[in-house]
Amino acid sequence: MEKTLRHHDQPSVAVITPTGLDPSRLPFLKELYESLRAQEGVSLEWIIAPNGPKADPDLIPRGITQDRRVTVVARPGPGPAPARNTALNYVSAPRVAFVDDDDRIPPFSLAIRNEHAIVTGLRWVAGRSADWDPVTGSLTTWMCPTPVGRHAPGDVWTHWPDPEASKPPLGHCMLLTDTRLAQAVGHGGLHKGEDYAFLMGVCARAGGELLSDVVYHRRVHEGQWTAEDTYRDQVEFDARRHAWLKGRAERELQAEAPLVGSAIPWTFPRDHGHRLDTSA
Repeated sequence: MEKTLRHHDQPSVAVITPTGLDPSRLPFLKELYESLRAQEGVSLEWIIAPNGPKADPDLIPRGITQDRRVTVVARPGPGPAPARNTALNYVSAPRVAFVDDDDRIPPFSLAIRNEHAIVTGLRWVAGRSADWDPVTGSLTTWMCPTPVGRHAPGDVWTHWPDPEASKPPLGHCMLLTDTRLAQAVGHGGLHKGEDYAFLMGVCARAGGELLSDVVYHRRVHEGQWTAEDTYRDQVEFDARRHAWLKGRAERELQAEAPLVGSAIPWTFPRDHGHRLDTSA
C-alpha cells in the first residue's frame, strides 16, 4: 500500500535532484519519482532544482508537481552545484540525500540509512551503488575503495591515494547526510566535480559508516555526461585535485584541533603601572 505524507507530517529525509530538464531525460525523472513513491518506512520531501536557461519548470509532469511532498526550486543559472546549494535552503528534514535525475533508488534506500543514522547518531551513513542497465535489468555493484564499516573523520580520504588515477573512493549520491552538515559543507561552485568536494568535506568533518546494502541505482545509458570521451579533460582533473587537497586539508585540521584546544588560555593582561588605551 502506498504511503503518503500528510500535510502536517514532518519529513524525516529530503531528496534533492538537480536537473536541466532535457526533454529526452524526462522519462528518467518519472522513473525516479516512482522509485521515491515506492520508499517504505520513511517520510520524505523531494526538492527538484531545475537549472539552466532551458530548464523550464513547466516541463515537469503534473503528476509530480501536484504531489505535495514536492518543491520545485528553479534557477536560470546553469550548473548542478548552485542548484544543489540553493535547494538546501528549502530542506525541512533533518537528513538529506542527493539523487541525479537519470537514476533511481531501491525501495528501502532511505529507510535503511535513516534508521542507522538515528540508532548510531552518525552524521552520515552511506550504502553501496550499483550500475543499473534498464535494457537487461542487470545490476552491477560498485565495490568502492572505501571499505564497509565505520570511518572516523577524515579517514575516507586515505582510500584515495591518487586523484589523477581515479575519482573519490565513495560517491556523494551514496550518502545520507545530516542536513546541517550538508549545509555547512555545500557543493563547491565548480563546473564539474563539485560533488567530489562535497563528499570530502562531509566525510572529513564527521564520522560515518558505509553499509553493505545497495542504496543507489546508477543508470547506464548513452546520454551519460561522464561516459563522453571529452569528460576526462583538464577541468575534470582540476576538480579531482581540488577535492583531494580539500580532503587532505580537512583531515590535517581535524588532527590539529585537539592541539589548538589544549593551548594555554589567553588572559587579560594585568596593569603593571601602565594604562591601557581604550580609545581605539
